[in-house]
Amino acid sequence: MKKILLFAFVAVLGAGCKNYLEEDTTGLLYGPNVLSTQDGLESALTGAYRGLANQWGYGFIHPSANAATIGSDDVTTHPASNKADWREFDQFNVSTTNQRSGAVYTGCYKAIQGANNVINNYAKTVGTKATIDIIAGEAYFIRGFSYYWLTRFYGNIPLVTAGEYSTDLLTIKKSTPAEVYALIVDDLKKAETMLPNTRRDPGRPNAGSAKAFLADVYLTMAGWPLKQTDKYDLAAAKAKEVIDNRATYGFALMPTFAEVFANDPAVATIPESVFQISGFTGGSGTANATYGNTTMPGEEGGWDDMFAELNFFNSFPAGPRKTATFRTEFGLGATKIPWQQSLTKHPYYQKWYIKGNVVTSSISLPSVMMRYPHVLTIYAEAKARGTGGPDQLAYDALNQVRLRGWATGTKALSPADGLTASQFADEVVQERAWEFACERTRWFDLIRLERVEAANAAKSPDDLQPIKPITKANYWFTLPYTDTSINPNLN
Repeated sequence: MKKILLFAFVAVLGAGCKNYLEEDTTGLLYGPNVLSTQDGLESALTGAYRGLANQWGYGFIHPSANAATIGSDDVTTHPASNKADWREFDQFNVSTTNQRSGAVYTGCYKAIQGANNVINNYAKTVGTKATIDIIAGEAYFIRGFSYYWLTRFYGNIPLVTAGEYSTDLLTIKKSTPAEVYALIVDDLKKAETMLPNTRRDPGRPNAGSAKAFLADVYLTMAGWPLKQTDKYDLAAAKAKEVIDNRATYGFALMPTFAEVFANDPAVATIPESVFQISGFTGGSGTANATYGNTTMPGEEGGWDDMFAELNFFNSFPAGPRKTATFRTEFGLGATKIPWQQSLTKHPYYQKWYIKGNVVTSSISLPSVMMRYPHVLTIYAEAKARGTGGPDQLAYDALNQVRLRGWATGTKALSPADGLTASQFADEVVQERAWEFACERTRWFDLIRLERVEAANAAKSPDDLQPIKPITKANYWFTLPYTDTSINPNLN
């Protein structure tokens, strides 16, 4: 096989790079004979999942995706040290060689390549049709999921549907977000009809997962850059399907917020997990590095990669959710110091601590890519912004999240409070900020609502500041240099 480093997805399709791509051959050796068997098709699907989960190289079981979303107002990083890649996002000066965004980019295209092989061949595969349809449904989900992350990060991107290498890929042009979203919607629609109601294992999607992500995609399409406001009604309807059938799909709101982030390696999944990418310490490069060191302060043996912005922490409503979200005293022994006396003088995120305060960067814990409360907030916001405004179910959905997180005795919102539809929608967006702090969610809300500039203008002066005025050009990252240096059509 000719070995020449081309660019992310071309390298996956037909090339290798010593000590990086060459070693990960899972899912690469596809051919008509292999893909004609059910086992071969399953192997190709395994290759797609592998693209989403490589501990230090690419995907989502290390903190690269977290780093790429810290232009929001909930997370920041160390102002010095070796955090240059992290600071580029927080200061809106992302380079084309940034390894954090490049890791997500490479991983998603690896996953897409594996998914394409399944999608383009499953109709000819010999085996049990019901199982083959599930394999294909998972492939459609993975491809839609991956393109959803890519277009939100990069905007105009190469849209690759081939599973095999051809020289045409060396001159491929970028597709618009509208074109990419059309494929995403089509893929997730196929996935919701082909996937079973019960996941094959915790790290796979089911029909409810596809519906939940489709609802989120519709909500995003209704905002910037597409501004297809008719999608609000579609988002609400699809989210309601998930809510109405949550027991069938195995989704549930956990009784307390602290239970959501117990982070016990012995627990494979939690009821709130709509879709997760599992990490395992037993396999090479498959442990999760998003927990532990990356979010712990130096005083506890951590790396100071990500911690809370000051104004976000200070304005966070008191209650069990705030207690379980933040770490405000540091020290692994009996002696503790308050965050104000720490080296960075910031609170940290308790959410990413491992049960028992284990100091490590390799753990068998999942990266949960969507939790069930997200579905509740999708319905509430989309219903408010769509036809007719918020109904009682929208208020009930918001209150489930709000009342679990705030202090005992918090008043439930009701239509009697006299909120306009817009005011109610803003309540939902703010509630989502509190609920999903440091979970790679806030950045995308600020983008679709065009509030990135306002959120950063409200930063504490003691946090990192943008180094130049923010414009819409900063909403997307430039494609990685590994691609643009080879193909001028991607500049």
